[in-house]
Amino acid sequence: MVFLLALSPILWLIVSLGFLKMQSFKACPIALIISFAVALAWYHMPGMDAATAALEGVALACWPILLVIIAAIFTYNLTLYTKSMDIVKHMLTTVSKDRRVLALLIGWGFGAFMEGMAGFGTAIAIPASMLVALGFDPIKAILICLVANSVPTTYGSIGIPASTLANLTGLDPVQLSTYISLQLLPLNILCPFIIVAIVGGSLKALKGVFMVTLLSALGLAVPELIVSAFVGPELAVMGASIVIMALIVVYSHFRPIDDPEYAMDINPAHVPLRGGLLACLPFILIFVFLLLTSKLVPFIHAPLMAIKSSVLIYTGQGGVPYTFIWVNTPGILILLAAFISGKAQSARFSEMFFVLLNTIKGLRNTIITIIAVIATAKVMGYSGMTSDIARTAVEATGMMYPAIAPLIGSVGTFITGSGTSSNVLFGNLQTDAAAAINANKAWLAAANAAGTCAGKMISPQSIAIAVGAISLTGKDNEILQAIMKVYVPYIILLGAIVYFGQVLVG
Repeated sequence: MVFLLALSPILWLIVSLGFLKMQSFKACPIALIISFAVALAWYHMPGMDAATAALEGVALACWPILLVIIAAIFTYNLTLYTKSMDIVKHMLTTVSKDRRVLALLIGWGFGAFMEGMAGFGTAIAIPASMLVALGFDPIKAILICLVANSVPTTYGSIGIPASTLANLTGLDPVQLSTYISLQLLPLNILCPFIIVAIVGGSLKALKGVFMVTLLSALGLAVPELIVSAFVGPELAVMGASIVIMALIVVYSHFRPIDDPEYAMDINPAHVPLRGGLLACLPFILIFVFLLLTSKLVPFIHAPLMAIKSSVLIYTGQGGVPYTFIWVNTPGILILLAAFISGKAQSARFSEMFFVLLNTIKGLRNTIITIIAVIATAKVMGYSGMTSDIARTAVEATGMMYPAIAPLIGSVGTFITGSGTSSNVLFGNLQTDAAAAINANKAWLAAANAAGTCAGKMISPQSIAIAVGAISLTGKDNEILQAIMKVYVPYIILLGAIVYFGQVLVG
């Protein structure tokens, strides 16, 4: 009975989003109301404590999470407004005429870049539409992008799912992101090979492109691990995606692939160097700003981090001051990069503010959803609901719990369509479960984040975004059935990695 009551907000989300097909901005506030009712009536949480727990969730949602999301999507929308995204697309098609190479470059490399920079479906919609425009089969284009978008999910929108998980659980973001990258390492290497197999219909398609596929895999796996271990989650995928695209471009230049079976009839337009650099300026500035203000440059990082305010929001036992970092936060740095690059691309400030306003309007449902989800998670966490769920899960699985930890994260993303929301819902559950079985908390929290990557590829929202981007109606179930063939071995392998890998971290 206690377990079901504690689980009731999550059960409501499963039913409302999975079966009733309610929109998340309507379902999530009801989940918050349910969590309030259970916390007050069953867990005897004082009303003021419940209210301030939710208020702390609102604070976390607004600063820095929603700030980053708005800034990232605004930057992308500004590239559409200034037409620089069109130039970037033209640049990508000059690399090769081999459809396998283009799938790796656009789906894997550019898709990872879009996920790292903006996320929220852009990394599926844009590459899928580009591939279809080049002549790819629409179903294959979507499957390519769903697979390609899986592993970068946890570092999407400048690392916001992983950094949110660190904020919520109180874990060190560098250690957490390092563990995430370690768990994803085998899958980072496997995914490009799966993409090429999808293009050709079988593993035979790897003939002639094995080396560039392997380079594409290592181009994500190795830089992601290095950046995670030394900088943190913010640039882990965005930085690695640049390496992927650079490796594919250089390899294709010196070892052009000419296989008539996979050749495409395209005549790409030439893009001048200055025009290409100007089109890429927003992304270059974001990368530079985030790097310069990271721990790698302490004489810049330290004084900027000192510009902060700490406020005690939660009034109950265990409450700690919530800290607002006012300058050295990714959202502010991304906005700065967007305005500077927009001005360089001849956009007036009035035009940029117009794009920003429209971006906020377009994200209003997302804003409601994220605020409600994080407030729900805070109420569940402070009241003891999350601890009860974790205790029951551990009692049911015992020491085998780490093997299902990624599955829980994937279910969260399948339900909500968001890696961030899944981490918010289940992050503390994973750390509570870790404490119950005396496991490494950061390792199991990382397992949740890694699991969100698996859930992303089968999420109905992801599939709907892809189908909508290329106007392919009525194919959702066909795509889901096809991608499930990748998801099942993916999540089993991930569970094995987490279970057996825990001995390495203690």
